[in-house]
Amino acid sequence: MAASLKTLQEVRERIEAELARVIVGQQEVIEKILVALFARGHVLIVGVPGLAKTLLVKSLARLLDLKFSRIQFTPDLMPMDIIGTEILEEDPKTGRRRFRFVKGPIFANLILADEINRTPPKTQAALLEAMQELRVTAGGTTYELEPPFFVMATQNPIEQEGTYPLPEAQLDRFMLNLWMHYPSEEEEREIVLRTTTRELPDLQPVVSRREILELQDFVLHVPVPDHLVDLAVQLVAASRPENPRAPEKIRRFVAYGAGPRASQFLVLGAKARALLHGRPAPRVEDLRALAPDILRHRILPNFAAEAEGITAEDLIQELLKGLPS
Repeated sequence: MAASLKTLQEVRERIEAELARVIVGQQEVIEKILVALFARGHVLIVGVPGLAKTLLVKSLARLLDLKFSRIQFTPDLMPMDIIGTEILEEDPKTGRRRFRFVKGPIFANLILADEINRTPPKTQAALLEAMQELRVTAGGTTYELEPPFFVMATQNPIEQEGTYPLPEAQLDRFMLNLWMHYPSEEEEREIVLRTTTRELPDLQPVVSRREILELQDFVLHVPVPDHLVDLAVQLVAASRPENPRAPEKIRRFVAYGAGPRASQFLVLGAKARALLHGRPAPRVEDLRALAPDILRHRILPNFAAEAEGITAEDLIQELLKGLPS
């Protein structure tokens, strides 16, 4: 275990050091993306244009020795454009015709779903089976996807005309909903200097597919203290307004709370975060650090909350008061 723990910490340090050559700031976002990667989760990154969301994902893809695919979501994108399609071809020797399945861009290890809310729900749903089951179905045939399979989707929160909000079932497939914020003035000055005076450096892979699979397996088998599992379950259960132990503000202002997948991701994420920090076991601080990103897209405020200006973030902070310090 000590060797794997050291390896995971070293991988994190190498990736962060290389990303720092092209990405200014955003250390917390980068760390949480790595948490999701090694916990076998998926990430939805939300931020206004120009914050390097796409550059971050493409740069990470270069550092991971994985097959990368970028899907630009547009209103006219169809499910077959993601999954693939069957084409009719003729054998030049026999003259016989047969259908052959041509794989779509989803047959990769790391998927960038760029501006995922710009395509209709029917096409968004094409990702559902793949994200959850590691397989897709086309023409009545099921095709397995090669692990690791990691989806990072981006979304613009301010441009709503011509967009299709992700349905709850799709949102729940994402382990983390990360918000990228504006850089500080100092960081923005560094961004300007880097991008207007020289070309961005060429990044090389620092971790192989085999190493990623081994580290994902390592995270899965790390034991978790019983009291931490209880805290994760209690935190998620308290987000449900019908729970008699939910805080009064939750019962008043929440329409729907988080489901069991949130508890699973809290425990998995806490393990991965602890290991990335060189600790053999997760702590309450890991739950506290990841809870907002795991819960913000799983807690639905009701009309009373909207009328009083209470957001999901406010409700999550109320829930976190129940965690020991």
